[in-house]
Amino acid sequence: MSGPTATTPSDLDRRSLAALVALAVAAFCYVTVETAPVGLLGEIADDLDVSQAQVGLLVTAYSVTVAVTTLPLVKLAGRVPRRPLLLALMAVMVVATASSAAASAYEMLFAARIATALSQAVFWGVVGPVAAGMFPVRIRGRVMAVVYTGGSIGPMLGVPGVTWLGQRVGWQAALLAIAAMGLVALGTLFAALPSKPTRNEHAGRGTTPDARRFALVLLTTVLAVAGFFAVYTYTSAFITTVAGMSAAMLGPLLLMRGVADFGGIAAGGILSDRDQRLAVTLPLVLLTAVLAVMWALGTSPWVAGGAIVLTGLAMGGFSPSLQNRIMEFAPGSTDTASAAGSVAFNIGIALGSSLGGLTLAHGGAQGIALTGAAFTAAAAVTSLLTANPARSRPAG
Repeated sequence: MSGPTATTPSDLDRRSLAALVALAVAAFCYVTVETAPVGLLGEIADDLDVSQAQVGLLVTAYSVTVAVTTLPLVKLAGRVPRRPLLLALMAVMVVATASSAAASAYEMLFAARIATALSQAVFWGVVGPVAAGMFPVRIRGRVMAVVYTGGSIGPMLGVPGVTWLGQRVGWQAALLAIAAMGLVALGTLFAALPSKPTRNEHAGRGTTPDARRFALVLLTTVLAVAGFFAVYTYTSAFITTVAGMSAAMLGPLLLMRGVADFGGIAAGGILSDRDQRLAVTLPLVLLTAVLAVMWALGTSPWVAGGAIVLTGLAMGGFSPSLQNRIMEFAPGSTDTASAAGSVAFNIGIALGSSLGGLTLAHGGAQGIALTGAAFTAAAAVTSLLTANPARSRPAG
């Protein structure tokens, strides 16, 4: 195979591949530990003698910590070599997660999770450039897809897994299992992660820096994520009150949505290496169409169920394509740009869940799909306005 997107054996040396897989496992661990209390509300509440609402605050405080501290912490760590930085971050994650499992009081658990969140804030700011730097720029989209596959499997398999384990042998054992997986990732990174990525010329700075296009990418992120989370946050309300489905169907639907998400990530990574704008815009057009169908025809259980699964395909394709776009137009350091992308993503989550809640309260569950479609349509427009760069990428 030849051409600009061909992959040669020299591109995929074993150490780099091992390090890339370890970074994906690390992403899986972070996403799983962040949302683990969702599936362990009752177990943690009963064991620590607190309300389930207080346990829910463990997730809220974690996400707020990540959103608020990502940019300043990434800038603070700007001069720290990436290998020791990532090893230190993973060590903090392992120790803090194990400490969470050992917590005998709510306050101890809360503090341990904040420590994990602080390490995650830096991790998401640097993992993209580090992963991309180990491989040529022409396969960067696929490299991002591998990393984001780890994060995607977290909600799909990680949260159901820790829920199942926690219900049988205790929530502490579930958290220890995550810590053990993180320890394996840490050991692999220690053995395989190079002190300096061998092809990092394209990874430290934007490939074609452009502040205006970068701002449009961030705006696209906020709008797209807001549109998705306006609906995703209230999936249970939609399927029960609009589609008339049993609440017991939520779990299987979310599992199927997660499988579709996985497929979307793979497709998005490949397409992103060929046409970045199309790779971002196409999933947003699909998501807008799906949400519009949910609004118009969501009273049908089959339509609602199929639409929910398709949202996974759309958002899966969007995630790696978005990260590739961020690294293309970063006006300065890609670490800072990735951190800004993470902040924009979290703003989108907060905006979408808030507007979805307002729509649910004042317009009913069916209206949340229309609210989501309006935002994703706007995101598709801003994506189209973000033209591809005129000059070609460097060959490395």
